[in-house]
Amino acid sequence: MVRPKAWLAWSSGKDSAWALWRTQQNADVEVAGLLTTITETFGRVTMHGVREELVEAQTQALGLPLHRVFIPTPCPNEVYEAEFERILGVAKEQGVTAIIFGDLFLADLREYRERQLARAGLTALFPLWTQETAALAREMIRNGLRACLASIDPRKMPRELCGAAFDEALLAALPAGIDPCGENGEFHTFAWDGPMFDRPIAVCLGETVERDGFVFRDLVRN
Repeated sequence: MVRPKAWLAWSSGKDSAWALWRTQQNADVEVAGLLTTITETFGRVTMHGVREELVEAQTQALGLPLHRVFIPTPCPNEVYEAEFERILGVAKEQGVTAIIFGDLFLADLREYRERQLARAGLTALFPLWTQETAALAREMIRNGLRACLASIDPRKMPRELCGAAFDEALLAALPAGIDPCGENGEFHTFAWDGPMFDRPIAVCLGETVERDGFVFRDLVRN
């Protein structure tokens, strides 16, 4: 039986990594590649601020090809949608029928993604959808996912947590009202080890910078 092919929207963080792992346990879908958005100016993953070379290291450890969408900073929505439509055309040419996302419960974002893909004749898949986030965070940690906080929103999170390990100690230190998976944009992560990788990604913490109202901890290949 030939399985349908899908690409996975890869942010470099824990949710996309866990969505990949969940999908890989499901024999119904073949993950044939990863799709990520890179800012042209900085050469980094949008919002996470992770260097492109670290994403490349992740994909090598995953054994999957990486498909990049390059966008300017700032990026008008019409530019983003045009670039996304272009890459979806490439996906269709390669026999891809679906894009997988690691979203958890933001209904308006899910609807937006579904509309985008429907225009291209593709399906959106959400293997983590409606998972209870405290339980999901602990499931990730318990099963060996290792990540660190690459960026935070300082209006919601203490600045000193930027760069912290995503572990039980972090969950205990999160302020009241902060989603344990950062699903409301409180923080973004970089996944450097876990059951989906065939080897850890060796990184060290660099400088902390603030840009556009967010705090970023630079991560450098070790």
